[in-house]
Amino acid sequence: MAHTMSDRDQGSDPSSQARLYDPYQGLQVPIPARNVYQLPTTPQYLFDEEARRQRRGWSDNITFFTGCGYLSGALCGGASGLVSGVRSFESGDTAKLRLNRVLNASGHAGRAWGNRIGIIGLIYAGMESGIVALRDTDDVWNSVAAGLGTGAVYRAARGVRSAAVAGAVGGVLVGLAVTGKQAMKRYVPL
Repeated sequence: MAHTMSDRDQGSDPSSQARLYDPYQGLQVPIPARNVYQLPTTPQYLFDEEARRQRRGWSDNITFFTGCGYLSGALCGGASGLVSGVRSFESGDTAKLRLNRVLNASGHAGRAWGNRIGIIGLIYAGMESGIVALRDTDDVWNSVAAGLGTGAVYRAARGVRSAAVAGAVGGVLVGLAVTGKQAMKRYVPL
């Protein structure tokens, strides 16, 4: 569907890098679509500062971490609910009742886990974006500090001790994740 332009198709400006979108490619339609559908190959930004940035913005981070957290939590919770639904079978249950138990347990656990992990992703993304904005650098310590803060904020309602433990666990988990990512980049050719 998309192809690059040859020199004769580019016309007078050989420096313009554009790819052509041809929805009629492969069809024998006599429409000069190459003249109509010219899309740029580089990302378009409103300001130059956005183009120079090497990471996602705060709104992209919040959307990404919240969505991934909710989806992974819903899947893991659904699997957990499936196991608990199967364990709750009784000897006299019909197939319809067993299916109902599994679906109810999977839906309930999937929603609960998805909401919890989605909120953790939301807090983490907000903390990380705030720390990057405050420090004006993007390094590993921002992620670890965001993990510490996320654990502490998530468990703050249960008391200071619970918040401190959750903060330590969050910092260690994020530190392990960042270390694993660095090791994967270094030692695993992709």
